[in-house]
Amino acid sequence: MRVVIVVPCRDGGRWLPGLLASVREQTRAVDGVLVVDDASRDDSVDVARAEGAEVLALEHNVGFAAAANRGIAAAVDADAVALVNTDVVLAADWLARTERRLDPDVASVATKMVALHDPGLLDDCGDVLRRDGVCEQRGHGRRDTGVYDEPGEVFAACAGAALYRRQAVLDAGGFEESFFAYLEDVDLGLRLRTAGWRCAYEPVVAGHAGQGSSAALRRPVGRLVARNTLLLVARHFPARWAGPVAYRQAAWLWHAARSGRLREHTGGLADALPLLPGALRARRDLRAVARLRVEDVVPDAPWRGPRAGGHPGNPR
Repeated sequence: MRVVIVVPCRDGGRWLPGLLASVREQTRAVDGVLVVDDASRDDSVDVARAEGAEVLALEHNVGFAAAANRGIAAAVDADAVALVNTDVVLAADWLARTERRLDPDVASVATKMVALHDPGLLDDCGDVLRRDGVCEQRGHGRRDTGVYDEPGEVFAACAGAALYRRQAVLDAGGFEESFFAYLEDVDLGLRLRTAGWRCAYEPVVAGHAGQGSSAALRRPVGRLVARNTLLLVARHFPARWAGPVAYRQAAWLWHAARSGRLREHTGGLADALPLLPGALRARRDLRAVARLRVEDVVPDAPWRGPRAGGHPGNPR
């Protein structure tokens, strides 16, 4: 199997040496490294080339989703593509272990992402989608007690450090570029699941600086998440889930008001409004190519109360 590492990069020059050094130290040698520079304003292109990576330089800032798509399309000889953020450092056995998990019915492999500055702090051990529109990052913000040290299966992979079967991603239509950044990996994960693919979880470590590259975004992370949650729901969720979604949206508004982020949150909701008609129109096409219903792949898990999960300090 040929595996190419694709690194979408926006102003990530200070992080690239650490990432690319960890790529060179992989026990399973990579078959190529492609840095997709998303119109960086720093020295990312020069740094990437000095570190020996191939560079695809984009003229305009198109966002993580589109940059990832350009990289996947350019990796024409690859059977699998590892998507890795600039602010990530991979364990030496990361690629060897993720590649082994690509069984014939597996399209993606999620990994154990931890805080780069504190490896005992979990960042993301695979994503879980709920019927109220919440996407939970397993373990996020919790101390590592070994709970996520067993291989298994999760709903979807965080694209900050994940291995994807290239043709499966292409057949699914790639990342939804209207999302720009954040939750585009959950949207793709949902489409892969409804196409019949599984997502494996392999507890091999990827250290993540935690929004180390988000400073280059045009909008705050919270604003993008608020916007893209509505787009995700509009593209995929059945109308009968409107109750849980409305409950969650109201809870988020209340929490945003209490935490001083109301303007950021409502700005994200406003950003979603002109995109909702297109998201709703996409529903028919998405359902036409799906092998499984959304109801079959998004579990009927609790979405309120103490069993609903959530991150530490977040409303349930």
